[in-house]
Amino acid sequence: MTKLFKYQVGLSLVELMVAMVISLFLTAGLFAMFSMSSTNVTTTSHFNQLQENGRIALAIMERDLSQLGFTGDITGTDFVVGVNTTISATAVPNDCVGAGANNASFPNNQPSHFRRLWGYEAGVSGESFTCITPKNGTDVIQVKRLIGPSVLAANMNNTRYYAASTSSQIEIFNGSAVPPALSNSRIWEYQHHIYYIERDGDIPVLKRRTLSIGNGMKNDEQLVEGIENMRILYGFDNNGDDTADSYMPVQNVTPLMWDNELFQRLVSLRLFLLVRTADKDNSYNNDVTYKLGDKTIGPLNDHYRRKVVSTTVVLENPVLIRN
Repeated sequence: MTKLFKYQVGLSLVELMVAMVISLFLTAGLFAMFSMSSTNVTTTSHFNQLQENGRIALAIMERDLSQLGFTGDITGTDFVVGVNTTISATAVPNDCVGAGANNASFPNNQPSHFRRLWGYEAGVSGESFTCITPKNGTDVIQVKRLIGPSVLAANMNNTRYYAASTSSQIEIFNGSAVPPALSNSRIWEYQHHIYYIERDGDIPVLKRRTLSIGNGMKNDEQLVEGIENMRILYGFDNNGDDTADSYMPVQNVTPLMWDNELFQRLVSLRLFLLVRTADKDNSYNNDVTYKLGDKTIGPLNDHYRRKVVSTTVVLENPVLIRN
């Protein structure tokens, strides 16, 4: 019995073309899915970056600003050199001196209130710090206070300035020195901070200047990348109930308000930050207008994603000074 075998010798042209068309559709679908997935990953990453950077920046600044004017047991009293204030610390090199007669790192002996709070808008205000070069159109804010908790003499850092305070006296001294003999005093680190925005190449960065012995106010801390703009509105209490009745930009804050004289009442701050991604997303065109308090920014028509974050900070210690 003869067996017949049928051999497959290849694909026909039609079969080959059908297989190629199917493969092309499958490949196109895979590329589309990959592209969509990649876009979603980039978008999600950018949103997470904006949210996290904004949260960190607000947390750093809010904690510092809320303690503005804290001076240990003498909180609520103005500094008068030669009366309740002694400066035995060495002079501050590279100091950042703001506007007003008494606005350096340490109080001076001029008959003018020591400014614990001051600010301006870079490139817009008539007064500024010469020690920094902030991004134009962004706010700058200066804060002076003692840093808690109190410390023992054995734990002082010899590169820092400290203050020993009682309810009626305060003395600022070097961390390498023997603390002053003030009865019932406690020791606190003394700090002068300036917050501002400066570009690092193409990336805007929230920075902070801090005070130290030897280097003075030349210590430059990079806090958070991508903080593109900062706007601060100052809360004014016009009826004496310690609650802000209106908020004003820095240009409207008067010297009497900065000095807290004649019962001027700056009792809170509204802080607005415009956060930007570090990288562009070329598939996205930003034509959004952003509102930072009284300021409008945009549309910028670029490929960076942005987000506005904000908070309100109550200034409890300046209220004590007024009361």
